[in-house]
Amino acid sequence: MDRDAPESSVWAPFLEDPKQTAVVTDFDGTLAPIVDDPSQSRPLAGAVEILHCLSHRYARVGVVSGRPAAFIAEHLQLGDCEEAGQSDEGGECEGIRVSGLYGLEQVRVSRAHDEEVTPHPDAEGWREVVDEVVAAAEDEAPEGVVVEHKGLSVTLHYRAAQEHEGWVREWAEERARRTGLAPHPARMSYELRLPIESDKGSAVTELVSGLRVACFAGDDSGDLPAFEALDRLAKDEGMTVLKVAVRSDESPPELLEQADVDVDGPEGMVELFRGLL
Repeated sequence: MDRDAPESSVWAPFLEDPKQTAVVTDFDGTLAPIVDDPSQSRPLAGAVEILHCLSHRYARVGVVSGRPAAFIAEHLQLGDCEEAGQSDEGGECEGIRVSGLYGLEQVRVSRAHDEEVTPHPDAEGWREVVDEVVAAAEDEAPEGVVVEHKGLSVTLHYRAAQEHEGWVREWAEERARRTGLAPHPARMSYELRLPIESDKGSAVTELVSGLRVACFAGDDSGDLPAFEALDRLAKDEGMTVLKVAVRSDESPPELLEQADVDVDGPEGMVELFRGLL
């Protein structure tokens, strides 16, 4: 797709067949600006309202994130789904589907569905291991390194202490060898995840299954599996797909190379999503 194509052209297949369309996005760096303290991450003004509006019109709207599903759900609530608008057919709002921890947790956000977070069936046995790693990280991490306990994974952020990047990498890799957790580098951070076959690609594949048109928007290397999943669906099932890269000074080159279109930061993503309303 031409990166310089007008917005109306980018979204044309989505607007033509909304009831066979999925709109899926990442959270941090895509809907929410990146911040030093991940607990303070919040959606950009207008982003939540747009997602709820889209959930009235399109078959599926989802957020696929490395964050815990409960965190995402908390910050996507509007209190009343009807505040965001009605569907074209006047039907019930299905809500926003949230896939957290790279597909290990699921929850739905809407007025009609007040569901508990559902973890992957193989995940619970690892919770004690993660808790022990978190305790060790909090005890040993240098000043400025933020330890984010995600329940079923842990991330060490060095954005505010970049001189400790080497320590974070070595500590995460050594702890992974000792525990069986899997180390993953990300934006100014290292994450220790469960050794369960689940990523944004598998989460997106499940979310868009059975539909004809789908997009995914992301900003980091962890979003590459979602792009690759859309490519497979386009090749194997003839799905019409759109891969959107949210550009920043830290954008991985391979993400920009694989994208069909790119935008500047969460502000650009929110503006692009307005074209779907």
